[in-house]
Amino acid sequence: MTSLDPKLVLGAYAVGVFPMADHRTADSVYWVEPKRRAILPLDGFHLSHSLKKTVAGDRYRVTADTAFADIIALCADSAVDRPDTWINPAIEAVFTELHHRGYAHSIECWDDDQLVGGLYGLALGRAFFGESMVSRARDASKVALAWLVARLRVGGFTLLDCQFQTDHLASLGATEISRRDYLGLLSAAVDGAVAGALGAAAASAGVAPSSELAVGDFFALDRLAPETASPPSGKRIAQLLVQTS
Repeated sequence: MTSLDPKLVLGAYAVGVFPMADHRTADSVYWVEPKRRAILPLDGFHLSHSLKKTVAGDRYRVTADTAFADIIALCADSAVDRPDTWINPAIEAVFTELHHRGYAHSIECWDDDQLVGGLYGLALGRAFFGESMVSRARDASKVALAWLVARLRVGGFTLLDCQFQTDHLASLGATEISRRDYLGLLSAAVDGAVAGALGAAAASAGVAPSSELAVGDFFALDRLAPETASPPSGKRIAQLLVQTS
């Protein structure tokens, strides 16, 4: 089984390239640079009336980075509507390592104590690269994406990369742009952060990007209400999305 070096993966994302596998049990990966790239403008998330009601009503308990391994495993699992996935063990392993180093993050949706959906991706500079999302209950992945958009807005991110356009993503506000336009947005979003990120990755397996670099703050949302130990309510997330849409 081919392994992936975390430094190589960070460098690839910084120039617009990402790894995929042919199937879940593939022994190798290939590198992808789409001619057309899907992005979701952070001020253009489409919060429908029904989704707003679901988010504001706290239909699911939403957390961040509390079950990364479980989310990536759930994304990699087959389902009736998705019998195979592109997440092979090498991709799963390198993203788990990048999570330990502070670059890869997850959003989890829970129904009581059951994990019913979420997403994971990579943060570099002020860019967030969405990798995969999963839903095992109605609208769970949509709720996770809504919380992610609010988190990125509050944290000063400027780019949410969705890789490939789908009808599902389009309904939530994603749009396709050319490779040239994407690279322009990417360059601005990772400017000043790439060298620091790669240096940290090379220096120690436990060092996250320097706070002095131009990086987004993935956890700024959690400090909106410092007097409480709980994350913002769904109602607050819905308000943030309406204010920035």
